[in-house]
Amino acid sequence: MDAELFPRTRTEVAPGAVHFPDWLDAPAQRELLAACREWARPPAGLRTVRTPGGGTMTARQVCLGWHWYPYAYARTVVDGDGAPVKPFPVWLDELGRRAVGAALGADAVTGTPYDIALINFYDADARMGMHRDGDERSDAPVVSLSLGDTCVFRFGNTETRTKPYTDVELRSGDLFVFGGASRSAYHGVPRVHPATAPPGLGLTGRLNITLRVSGF
Repeated sequence: MDAELFPRTRTEVAPGAVHFPDWLDAPAQRELLAACREWARPPAGLRTVRTPGGGTMTARQVCLGWHWYPYAYARTVVDGDGAPVKPFPVWLDELGRRAVGAALGADAVTGTPYDIALINFYDADARMGMHRDGDERSDAPVVSLSLGDTCVFRFGNTETRTKPYTDVELRSGDLFVFGGASRSAYHGVPRVHPATAPPGLGLTGRLNITLRVSGF
């Protein structure tokens, strides 16, 4: 919104978990969106993720560096077209490191490069259940960048999918980083607010770009 009673500021939601509003400016958002559109093209493009129990995730996904499927990583799209996963670009590692430094400080920046990106596309009806990012061997902070429609991001605790949790509004350009004591916290997206993307971005729906260090 153009005017707000209280300006949005950097907030520590939990120990090691920080919301940094408007971290990506409009040009940076457009550049990242253009890259996501290229990554989403086949082969190894945007796909529907199927769970071992036969269900499907409502958010569609494309991966870089390592291909994630429930609940492991591979170098090819083993649950899709079988193509090699797209490479993880150096500039995305640099973006991830800058994000961690901005949110958590220089001491939190990992010495190991970021090498995994999970890019999830949410339409108006998509959701993401409470889960933990636990298939990596590294405990480096997770970096989450939002583009497009605003969502409710539910950030919980490390013990259970239920309360206590905090609901955070993530808008286009927002950064959320979680590491340290919050690295294994449950989190999810219970709601997307349609038609809330910046008009100049040219995106209907929401993109979430999550960067991780594999430790492999």
